[in-house]
Amino acid sequence: MFDALSQKLKLIQEEAFKELSSLAISPAINEKNLEELKIRYLGRNGKLTEVLKDIGGLSEEDRPKIGQQANGIKKTLSEKINSLLYSLKEEGQKKEFQKMCDTSLPSRTLDIGKRHPLIQTMEEISHIFSRYGFQVAEGPEIETDYYNFEALNIPKHHPARDMQDTFYISEDVVLRTHTSPVQIHVMEKFKPPLRIIVPGVVYRHDDDTSHSPMFHQIEGLLVDREVSFAHLKGILTYFVHEIFSSKTKVRFRPSFFPFTEPSAELDIECVLCNGKGCSVCKNSGWLEVAGCGMVHPKVFEAVNYDPQIFSGFAFGMGIERITMLRYGIDNIKLFFENDLRFLRQF
Repeated sequence: MFDALSQKLKLIQEEAFKELSSLAISPAINEKNLEELKIRYLGRNGKLTEVLKDIGGLSEEDRPKIGQQANGIKKTLSEKINSLLYSLKEEGQKKEFQKMCDTSLPSRTLDIGKRHPLIQTMEEISHIFSRYGFQVAEGPEIETDYYNFEALNIPKHHPARDMQDTFYISEDVVLRTHTSPVQIHVMEKFKPPLRIIVPGVVYRHDDDTSHSPMFHQIEGLLVDREVSFAHLKGILTYFVHEIFSSKTKVRFRPSFFPFTEPSAELDIECVLCNGKGCSVCKNSGWLEVAGCGMVHPKVFEAVNYDPQIFSGFAFGMGIERITMLRYGIDNIKLFFENDLRFLRQF
């Protein structure tokens, strides 16, 4: 009896698989006739169930063997039927989608992102100075009082330490007010000669149409033997002609910074009125774009450079100011609003 039941199961398997294969390649295949096939072989009164009704006449040893054979047929047949049902549903969804959508229409164009105008300007400035051998250096935005002030020859009584200018995290820790502390970090690690350019974010208590509590600066430092103020004037004049125009006039006014001596302000002829005088340049015909000067001997002493052997110059400028002047932007807050209408202009 075992052999007879086993043979019946094999015949049912061959019959079901043959019928399923024919249905799979038929254009008339649908969910209904697949479900009917499944019921016909695997349903409560299906062919496989009818054969298993005779299992009670088998010995205890043969019953599990027939049950295992029947379960294998049931599992394989169910998987094949379910796979075809899934394919039919997927094909139906695809046809529905094609009815709703005209796939022959051109696709939507993707918006291509652009670099922020401040980043563009910062990279362009860095590239200009790289032609003179300056390398980009970076440093922490949270600084100690020593690096932000003391090592740069800014004593305790200096106005720059006033709470109106500096964001204090604690008595001895601040958000850096300039990128100059990076000069100290670099000079502590490396001996002259060196040339670095330091782009980065800085923080100050200041907020109006031309100032922001957070803004970008780029700092430059060159240290070597026999460096003079003439070298500083030459490099900054070259920079102005590259970033604005070869016809842009420049001038250096005496100024004061604790970390440079002598110190100067770099002015350029107003790029908006060409020196004739306007509201932007306050009718002076000139615009201040950078501070600069020869590195103070006390700064060298703080990093163990011998000021009798080495000399150098430093300069710093605001990226926002340079960008505003180049593109005629009258409000610094436009840089931080992320309005695509504004950003796409660059």
